[in-house]
Amino acid sequence: MATATSSFDDPNPDSHHVAAATWGGRVRVWKKIFTTALSERLVYRGDFALGTLMRFLPIVTQIFLWWAIYDSIAASQAAEKMVESAVGGSELDPSTDAVQIGGFGFRDMVAYYLITMLARAFSSMPGLASGIALQIREGEIKRYLIQPIDLLSFLLINRIAHKVAYYAIAIAPFGLVFYLCRDYFVGGFPPPHLFIAFLGSLVMGFLIGFFLEAAIGMIGFWFLEVSSLLFLYMLFSFFLSGHMFPISLLPDSIEWFVNLLPLKYLAYFPAAVFLGKIPDEDLPMEMAIEAAWLTFFIVVCRWSYSRGVARYSGYGG
Repeated sequence: MATATSSFDDPNPDSHHVAAATWGGRVRVWKKIFTTALSERLVYRGDFALGTLMRFLPIVTQIFLWWAIYDSIAASQAAEKMVESAVGGSELDPSTDAVQIGGFGFRDMVAYYLITMLARAFSSMPGLASGIALQIREGEIKRYLIQPIDLLSFLLINRIAHKVAYYAIAIAPFGLVFYLCRDYFVGGFPPPHLFIAFLGSLVMGFLIGFFLEAAIGMIGFWFLEVSSLLFLYMLFSFFLSGHMFPISLLPDSIEWFVNLLPLKYLAYFPAAVFLGKIPDEDLPMEMAIEAAWLTFFIVVCRWSYSRGVARYSGYGG
């Protein structure tokens, strides 16, 4: 089969020039994919803005639910001990601020859910695994085998363009909601080293979410249908990533096991870093473990793709 020749190839290359031209060509291709995908995503900017606001509505239910829980516990403690609750602030019921659950006060809990929604917006990859499996099943995967475009790079750049378009549009709704809820952040803005760690955890959470779901999609090379497996993953991710509640609320006998899983880096860990719930002496190790999980899923995803392509067969037009 004839090898496709890039328009950026040098006709008389030496070894170094070939490498430079190859990487230059790749960067141009990636830039073209990114700008095209970004333009496509910006078509739906109204949907992004409205969808962002709608995603904050469930947190109203969460605020009332947790307020009732904290208030009930505070009332019970007051009745039993016959003491007044020590409080701070003036806008909330002071009795709720005296109660701690899993290291979270009432305001911390509300702030946690706000940050968690931000983290999940980074790490969620709707339709990625099912889309890869569908392309394999329908034979669309063959276009990546005959064109000089890497499947994983193409999908990753598309997801980056999606996130850039989403946050460019959603920054106003996010800013409005966080401004209205600023009193719930009792610790204020985190110090610079925590904020840098928070940004790093968001970026690695995005990449872990991408390569983890892409690896699930690669199972389509061996099984025609992955929807059941994907549903199981989504179920565990919902409860064990910290999206539903902070992991520190789990019993000690379960929490240690959940902390061994990579799912907490999709939601719980970035929020805990921002709120200062991770001790400074543990933060470097936790960041290293998150980087190790990211490396692991990159290797698994690449290996699965190479092995899947090796056994893939396409017939017909």
